[in-house]
Amino acid sequence: MPIFEYRCKECGEKFETLVFPSARSEPVKCEKCGSEQTEKLMSAFASGGLNAGSGYSGSSAGGCGSGGFS
Repeated sequence: MPIFEYRCKECGEKFETLVFPSARSEPVKCEKCGSEQTEKLMSAFASGGLNAGSGYSGSSAGGCGSGGFS
């Protein structure tokens, strides 16, 4: 289930919340003031995670299970 970042239009509070797929059509309430006037923000992770030209931003250490145990 994805975590989204929001900003309240009433009080300016920024917060993150877990949004269940079944609840995506419901308004997200501000954790500080309770307002439903919130906007979803573009997170830093979502906006610039790829290295130029490589198509992948992970380390070169390999994936799960690559610890070299024998």
